[in-house]
Amino acid sequence: MQCEAPNSQYAEVDVRPVNTRGDLRRFITLPRHIYKGMEGFVSPLDMEQRHLLSPKESPVFRHAEIQYFLAWRDGRPVGRIAAIVDHKAIEHWQEVIGQFGALDAIPEKGIVSSLLQAVEDWFRKRQISKLRGPVTLSGNAETGTMVEGQLSAPMIAIPWHPKGLDALIRESGYETAQNLLSYRLDLDSNTEERFKVPGNLRLGQGRLSSITTRDLSKKEITTQGEVLRKLYNDAWSHKYNFVPMQDYEMTAMIEQIKPLLRPEHYVQIDQNGEPVAMAMVLPNLYDIAGDLGGSPSPLGWMRLGYRLATHKFRSARVILLGVSSKMRGTMLGSLLPSLAIVELMRRGHTLPYRWVELGWVLESDTGMRNLAESLVPHPHKTHRLYEKNLLS
Repeated sequence: MQCEAPNSQYAEVDVRPVNTRGDLRRFITLPRHIYKGMEGFVSPLDMEQRHLLSPKESPVFRHAEIQYFLAWRDGRPVGRIAAIVDHKAIEHWQEVIGQFGALDAIPEKGIVSSLLQAVEDWFRKRQISKLRGPVTLSGNAETGTMVEGQLSAPMIAIPWHPKGLDALIRESGYETAQNLLSYRLDLDSNTEERFKVPGNLRLGQGRLSSITTRDLSKKEITTQGEVLRKLYNDAWSHKYNFVPMQDYEMTAMIEQIKPLLRPEHYVQIDQNGEPVAMAMVLPNLYDIAGDLGGSPSPLGWMRLGYRLATHKFRSARVILLGVSSKMRGTMLGSLLPSLAIVELMRRGHTLPYRWVELGWVLESDTGMRNLAESLVPHPHKTHRLYEKNLLS
């Protein structure tokens, strides 16, 4: 499977629903074929993509109706897209909004517009007139179209798209709804010193004597995961495009990332024994798998196993950062995100990371942006969510 030759770019594009096992396999692996050779692209593992997209593995299918489509030209797939009716999202938003996702395509107008038209027709048949996306397949997973940062180092659970895809989506009538910003924080001996918490407050000391922290325990990870899920849902419930994470989604996520985790990767902050804030950092899988391709050889899998066992990571991503809703508007509540990040930094001295990615952060979330930009003035990646009203 290869990109089309330039002289075939004006050939007819045929968009068809994915109905067979073979087409599902093509759908899951498509990005590494159509983006191969594009500057900045590093192929994710097929295994990782199956966790996201396979109906047998992705927990999203338990509460969402999803239809995949492939765009074909000259007998070869050149793009993909998903139409998603997420009933948990609609219940939370109290508004019927359809979502599209897993949008990857050779960046040509005929291909992108044909894919978007296919999902629009699918939604019209279901009397759904407002669309939002892209998500893969939920706002709790890969989100947005990459607008800036194609040449930056790849990061786990952050999608990559070629330049030009954003413009083609907007040309199809989709308006920018939110930008999602990611910040690269290079770690050195002065990082913690540069990041000052007002009053040099420290957890468990002085005015914060009632505040304690908990580490990640692999023996108790299932119980801790449920605490994390409830705190995450509470902390993010008012954010744009938020969808409550279900218990089975958290279970699936823990099973997937458990081999990557160490106690230093998680900070839970309690006040008088009650969870009020949390932060989690996840090692960057691309560090140990980026040179192996999407489908490693047996030797490649052996290399991956060794690198995982010896924690050969150079970078990581802060994937969860939140504060309980009851702390909003309080002085302590405004300090907790900073305190959680500082605590991660202190623990991170035992880890080999040279840099971490903070993100994504909603462009409209001034509190989190101020926190990130106190460390890093400008984002190094931007992703975008769009909306379209089919009745306009």
